[in-house]
Amino acid sequence: MRRTQKKLIMPVCLTMASMLAAATSYAQTVTIPVETQNNALVLQTDGEKNLKMVYFGHKLGNAGEYQSILSQYKQADDSGVLNDAYMPSGSASLAEPAITVTHADGNKSLNLVYVSHNVTKIDDDISLLTVNLKDPAYPFEVTLYYKTYFKEDVTEQWSVIKHNEKGLVTLNKFASANLNLKGSGFWLKQYHGNWAMEMQPEEAKLTHGIKTIDSKLGTRANLYEHSMFMVSMDQPATEDEGKVMLGALEWSGNFKIDLELDVSNNLRVIAGINNSASEYHLKPAEDFTTPAFVYTYSDHGKGDASRKLQRWARKYKIVNGEGDRLTLLNNWETTYFDFNEAKLADLMKDTKKLGVDMFLLDDGWFGNSHPRNGDHAGLGDWQENKQKLPNGISSLVKEATNNGVKFGIWIEPEMVNPASDLYVKHPDWVIKQPNRPEKYFRNQLVLDLTNPQVQDFVYGVVDNLFTKNPTLAYIKWDCNAVIYNAYSAYLKKDQSHLYVDYVRGLYKVLERVRAKYPKVPLMLCSGGGGRVDYGALKYFTEFWPSDNTEPLERVFIQWEYSFFYPAITSSNHVTDWGKQPLKFRTDVAMMGKLGFDIVVGRLSENDLAYVHGALKSYDYLKDAIWHGDQYRLQSPWDNDAASIMYVNDGKSKAVMFNYLVNNRYGAGTKVPIRLKGLDPQKKYSLKEINLYPGSNSSIGNDLTFTGDFLMTVGINPDVNSGRASVVIELDEVK
Repeated sequence: MRRTQKKLIMPVCLTMASMLAAATSYAQTVTIPVETQNNALVLQTDGEKNLKMVYFGHKLGNAGEYQSILSQYKQADDSGVLNDAYMPSGSASLAEPAITVTHADGNKSLNLVYVSHNVTKIDDDISLLTVNLKDPAYPFEVTLYYKTYFKEDVTEQWSVIKHNEKGLVTLNKFASANLNLKGSGFWLKQYHGNWAMEMQPEEAKLTHGIKTIDSKLGTRANLYEHSMFMVSMDQPATEDEGKVMLGALEWSGNFKIDLELDVSNNLRVIAGINNSASEYHLKPAEDFTTPAFVYTYSDHGKGDASRKLQRWARKYKIVNGEGDRLTLLNNWETTYFDFNEAKLADLMKDTKKLGVDMFLLDDGWFGNSHPRNGDHAGLGDWQENKQKLPNGISSLVKEATNNGVKFGIWIEPEMVNPASDLYVKHPDWVIKQPNRPEKYFRNQLVLDLTNPQVQDFVYGVVDNLFTKNPTLAYIKWDCNAVIYNAYSAYLKKDQSHLYVDYVRGLYKVLERVRAKYPKVPLMLCSGGGGRVDYGALKYFTEFWPSDNTEPLERVFIQWEYSFFYPAITSSNHVTDWGKQPLKFRTDVAMMGKLGFDIVVGRLSENDLAYVHGALKSYDYLKDAIWHGDQYRLQSPWDNDAASIMYVNDGKSKAVMFNYLVNNRYGAGTKVPIRLKGLDPQKKYSLKEINLYPGSNSSIGNDLTFTGDFLMTVGINPDVNSGRASVVIELDEVK
């Protein structure tokens, strides 16, 4: 940066006249602080109008000092390009690019310079910054978008790419965001997994070079790698201390996150759609909009950052995030594919007997020429199986209503079995290579959602169910297969568009569903947690974390998901997996949106009494669990017992869940666990709830402590092999 130049500070609250004046003053340095309540990201132009990202972290008290940040850093070379706000390739930039293109004339160079910026204040909390960049040599431009949520300290960032060249331009890489972080060291916490093994964490120090997290699965993109991550700066952040950024890509397909530690020890984070096998041909005047990359920052540890993201999600992203949810009984582990109307009628009576809100009919209710009696046939033929359900779904909905409960149903509308009428009638609707053997995932293939006819069909699956059954209360939307042998008969020569346009097609369907049925609860499932991202969750009320419902495993899985997603989105079912008693299984499932998938008829009298009591407690505490702040008190990875709590907005009600996760001899809580999030001046009554009939609490009765005592000294929940799960309710003493 030339220090003799006049510097112009452009905070996001400047007037339109000021911004227009600044846009014409190209010789001046333009500084654009993008601020939230506690944080700032600062953009700044250099003497050649290149846009740099010069700061990311806690916001300064004096915005005027942002202009001096870059001058305090000495690059290892003279290129000065390593902190571009959106790195182009092929010109002066030598680092990993955010965007790579091939112009209509075959030239692969790109240079993006600052043209102008504008701020729109949407409301008291939300502002939208747009920054226009243009190539001086080609009619090619990129607009960067920064949507900030002031109170939540959250930013969504994306880009829009367009051109007016004489012919097609090929987008070879097209990231959503390009962040530049500075620190004395960086630690990445990432996640890997598989079916029933979702959200397995790994944390390590980043070394020089590029670390890539990506997916090429097409659908079910989070099956092996997850598109959310954390980066700690200077040292590994803990729950309550340290500088940390949480990031997640809002995209339900192939993703790529590059983390490059450069020669000057700066970290560049480039996140977006995976460009592998996905070059995109852009027509003149056509826009290409990348998905949003959402992130937040805290210098008070991972817990504070996660609560910011959770508040944002509840308020702005997930459907009805500040509303209610339904408890349910699912039939899957009771019947699997083997059921009929009589069995289901009994289960709906069990739903009422159990005391939950809704009965959910899972897989196996459809197909006639190819009946769905297993996972080898029927997908695509969404007509009621006449042998199992001679009176159709409508009779089941009526039966549920007669029992005083609601009715929900499972679908997997994106998929097809080769053994189906749909496959025979529309082979061109199926993603498969025309000259290669078909390769199946769970005995099925994926429908081609790039095709508008297929989009209409998938939408029709949902719409027909609701049209015939207006009181249908819930949809569980599954997605069990990845894309093998990727080929679209519809796209013809544009095969590299498949992975991108598939997801766009899916979103078009979901947008239509939400336009007509805006409030119906939808569960996002993908053989478990294979598709959990905020790109999809903007259409869903909740997600299914894992098909693994073994409660001990679920403590760990739900713990890690909680860093990125609020409890109201996590569907947790009590099943017969594992050896833990019903109380432990239920207590674990209460860490989110509670449901059951058990054989009610096998419950003892005491079991049923326990569930009734737990549901009563859950009803009292669900507002704090669903809409309150979450505090992770004691990690299952490092302790004999895991402990987590939820506190409502007024700090008048809280609940503390404690689970034994180590079954070795003598394992348990030996010292008090310090609570968090309470009002130190308030007094709280504590009582153990969810006690199994005939058992007593060992922590005492009529306990009253100040928030100060509970957060400074704590309380020992007395978790041990005889008390494997302990739930403590806290209420303010007036």
